[in-house]
Amino acid sequence: MLEVLRRIIQEVNGARSLDAALATMVRRIRKAMGTDVCSFYLYDEALETLVLMETIGLRTQAVGRVMLPLGEGLVGLVAKRSEPLNLEDAQSHPHFRYFASTGEERYSSFLGIPIIHQRRMLGVLVVQQAENRRYNDEDEAFLVTMAAQLSGVLAHALATGDLTRPAPAGRQKVFRGVAVAPGIAMGEAVVITPPADLNSVPDLIPRDEAFEIARLKEAIDKTREEIGSAGRRLSKRISAQELALFDAYQQMLGESALSREVEKRIREGQWAPGALADVVRRHVQYLERVDDDYLRERAADVRDLGRRVLAHLQQGVSATPDVYPDNTVLVGDEISVALLGEVPRSKLKGVVSVRGSSTSHVAIVARAMGVPTVLGMMDLPLPRLSGAPVVVDGHRGRLFVHPTPELEHYYATLVNEERELSELLEHEQNLPSETTDGHDMPLMVNTGLAVDAVALLKNRISGVGLYRTEVPFMITQRFPGEQEQTRLYRDQLEGFAPLPVVMRTLDIGGDKDLPYFPIDEANPFLGWRGMRVTLDHPEVLMVQLRAMLKASVGLENLHVLLPMITNVGEVDEALGLLQRAIVELGEEGVAVTRPRVGAMIEVPATLYQMDALAGRVDFFSVGSNDLTQYLLAVDRNNPRVSELYDPLHPALLTALDKLARDARRLERPISLCGELAGDPAGALLLMGMGFTGLSMNAPSLPKVRAAIRRVALDDARALLEEVMEKDTPEEVHRHLQSRMAGWQLAHLLPPKD
Repeated sequence: MLEVLRRIIQEVNGARSLDAALATMVRRIRKAMGTDVCSFYLYDEALETLVLMETIGLRTQAVGRVMLPLGEGLVGLVAKRSEPLNLEDAQSHPHFRYFASTGEERYSSFLGIPIIHQRRMLGVLVVQQAENRRYNDEDEAFLVTMAAQLSGVLAHALATGDLTRPAPAGRQKVFRGVAVAPGIAMGEAVVITPPADLNSVPDLIPRDEAFEIARLKEAIDKTREEIGSAGRRLSKRISAQELALFDAYQQMLGESALSREVEKRIREGQWAPGALADVVRRHVQYLERVDDDYLRERAADVRDLGRRVLAHLQQGVSATPDVYPDNTVLVGDEISVALLGEVPRSKLKGVVSVRGSSTSHVAIVARAMGVPTVLGMMDLPLPRLSGAPVVVDGHRGRLFVHPTPELEHYYATLVNEERELSELLEHEQNLPSETTDGHDMPLMVNTGLAVDAVALLKNRISGVGLYRTEVPFMITQRFPGEQEQTRLYRDQLEGFAPLPVVMRTLDIGGDKDLPYFPIDEANPFLGWRGMRVTLDHPEVLMVQLRAMLKASVGLENLHVLLPMITNVGEVDEALGLLQRAIVELGEEGVAVTRPRVGAMIEVPATLYQMDALAGRVDFFSVGSNDLTQYLLAVDRNNPRVSELYDPLHPALLTALDKLARDARRLERPISLCGELAGDPAGALLLMGMGFTGLSMNAPSLPKVRAAIRRVALDDARALLEEVMEKDTPEEVHRHLQSRMAGWQLAHLLPPKD
């Protein structure tokens, strides 16, 4: 049965259109279950109605015409209850509703299963049988399993089903991902295609059919030559059985049927790479479904051959355009930082990617650049997006494709309001971040890139609250040496002097990998990361500490921050290495003073070790992003659960309030560097708790400063007391929206759903 499930999922997943996916689904399920009827009813959320979209067994003229409001009829009952319904005599059920157009009076047995994707009702899958027999437990279990497996595939098909055609008014598509850089972008999707990826070839109309056919033949000839050459090179090093694979490849390439089929697709209006990808995918899907083991294994060979030919077709064809549109929204499977640099800054409006996370290198750079970015869009149909008008909502993690005029107008209004607000607040940026009753709230900036805006920032901040030292490590092909690191750190310390610069020691692991030092773990966020890595590799940490100390000579504005602390033993070990570095440099004639050292509070265990930590460190810095995901057990980079990640969750606010109280009792300064600090309402709550510093990305500074300058400290404390009485994140958000509106500060908050 598992094999049957796998084949059906593969075939539905490989369908090139929504209609094909639905037709494949009902036909394959009917055959697998040996039943008379299989039908799919699509749920229309806007109308709260189920529509018969595909059937095998009922009359085809009923498709698109049979409609059932939620809760009406057996199908409507299944959808309303979100649970299976298994009946031996369907017509005797009080909810049964007869539609003459379907011809279903012949069928008495009924089994309906809801298809649900991430709590969203997609539709109902129904099988029916003429004879009076109840579907047994095995039948029901099979269909429940099938519905669960199909939910993701069907959600993708529903989302992308009509993107290949110009969208009529009101037929926009919405995709959800992880918001990693706030803001709104409106523009044209520019799809970046990775080389030789059969699933990422865009659909393009050929300008010259003869040229496309000629370059296809040339690519096939080059592939044959490449494989022949490889076979000859290996002929004396592998067995005759293994060498036969090369002969099989040559035979497949030599078959005229393959090239004729691709040529036919070209003449039907597809360019060579797209035609090749279509034909290869279809052959692979067929081979993977057949019962013969030998033929199934050939699917991998066909896929490999297709990639080889595609690689030759793509030679000389840049993966990036020569000229970017003025309103470019970069879209791809995975967007690199280098790619961001290729687009003129004035033209880059937004970034969207299938892969990536909120702490990836591209996310860090996008936030620093102020480019709205959404990553982790698993259902994105890359080949069909090229040139499409899009809206990127970097506040809520949304991508709208072919937006309606109404939606475009709504977001255009928000963009204009955002621009006007920035211009309005610009004149305040050199004023102190001080409340109306005279309380000074130090605002700091997070950095990690080259110092390119120091002159602008120095007069607006109280220092650097977080310098991510891993960023320079990410953009090299090896661990940077001591001199190289010293130069980088000196630039930062000197650029911001005399303001303090908090430098976090190397924080890799989790979703931050180095290309030359990969960390492959089943659960990386609970694995080898932060201090756990560098204490296991003191040779790396010692070089970094020495470089930091040497860079601070004569400036004395270095603060060292230790990340991912779980217990005080790690702090003791790190302090021992720091002292050793000081002694070593002294012996080398470089006199350095011990910098202030802080512990990063991001692991829940440290909430209960504050007294012990205070005896060892000079300050605390809360990493609210990681603390939130660890406290709530939510991977914020996983789109399936990212909506549960909420930095305003009552449990987190309670934890932060405790930390601020403990730090005050222990007479240690405590700052916070995370998304919460860059949210104006969140900043007011943190100020009310007693945090002594807030560190954020530079684009967040104007709004946070504006909020602080318009509220009294006593009002912030009162707001905190009110919020701490709320039981759910939703109640917290609603109350903050209400109070900010009462203070006429609602315009500082991002748009909400």
